[in-house]
Amino acid sequence: MRPDLPYVLGGAGIGVLLLADAAIAPDAGPIRVLDVALILAAAAAVALCRRFPVPALIVVTAAMLALHVRVHAGVSAAFPVLGVVYVAAWRGHRATAALASVVFLTGFLARDVAVAPAGRPGQEIVERTSLLLGWFVAANVAGLVARQRRAYLEQAEQRAFEAERTRDEMALRRAGEERLRIARDLHDSLTHSISVVKVQAGIAVHLARKQGEEPSAALLAIQEASGAAMRELRATLEVLRSPSDGDLPGLGNLGELTDRTRAAGVPVELTVTGAADGLPSEVDQAGYRVVQEALTNVARHAGPASAEVRLDYQPAWLTIEVTDDGTAAGPVTPGVGLRGMRERVTGLGGTLHADHRDGGGFAVRATFPLDGPA
Repeated sequence: MRPDLPYVLGGAGIGVLLLADAAIAPDAGPIRVLDVALILAAAAAVALCRRFPVPALIVVTAAMLALHVRVHAGVSAAFPVLGVVYVAAWRGHRATAALASVVFLTGFLARDVAVAPAGRPGQEIVERTSLLLGWFVAANVAGLVARQRRAYLEQAEQRAFEAERTRDEMALRRAGEERLRIARDLHDSLTHSISVVKVQAGIAVHLARKQGEEPSAALLAIQEASGAAMRELRATLEVLRSPSDGDLPGLGNLGELTDRTRAAGVPVELTVTGAADGLPSEVDQAGYRVVQEALTNVARHAGPASAEVRLDYQPAWLTIEVTDDGTAAGPVTPGVGLRGMRERVTGLGGTLHADHRDGGGFAVRATFPLDGPA
């Protein structure tokens, strides 16, 4: 009802104005019950003209002509008609607004001529009619201009919407092209190298077993790690080629990851508390990458050490902690691995802490919110 409130107030104001003008005009006739009903009908038509412009225009034109004929209310009878003519032209009913203007002006002029006293100059009637004619022309033109302006604004909004949609589509297309380029580069650079490592490790294992020797644990770990790297790389390339998540590893694959780490010579203990029900796929994959990078750092930098991986599932949080008892010392210099971990965690609204432990060793602690950004 809020958009209709100005029209309701305008109708009430016009009704009061008509009653007051008819009461004080020197050449107006007495106001009777029918005249009050005509004024109330005109006020109601003005109040409803936004919703029903054509019916309101018909009612207000007929009511004001009848009031002018009965009471000779003067120019004030044209005010509600002017307002509704403007609204009708603004809403697109140009022919109806023009016809109502002609009908009212014709009836108004005919009434003035019919009741004009013999000594009244015709110039006064012509001037008043010309003034009303100018008002009605202005009301029609103003309504058309307002309609054209509204159409222009709607077209501008539509063009802006189309431009934004086109920009989004171009961004998506460029992102897809960039994913394909990265996938090609990764395939050309990494796949060949990892395949060579896997093949060479497999040949070494085969030759050792052919000579009756048991392959070393490190060689078996290289063979297994290269195979797992190939599978993960293929899954990553599928994701780059397609917006879907593909079959990337998650926290459910930590058993395989810890087994490979043990085979590489780093004892790992895995502890899980809570249940991973409804874990978001982004958190699942990011958590796996955090553990993977942390265990890789243990194998590379901690020296002879053992590691412990703890996962704590809570309704609102997932906490991942990877600790070791190695001998790494010196200040922590964030490399590509640590920066990548931090970007993964903070990108999902979580926090990451990586530093030396007071009792020796290193600790990585990542906390992911499960019910929205932290």
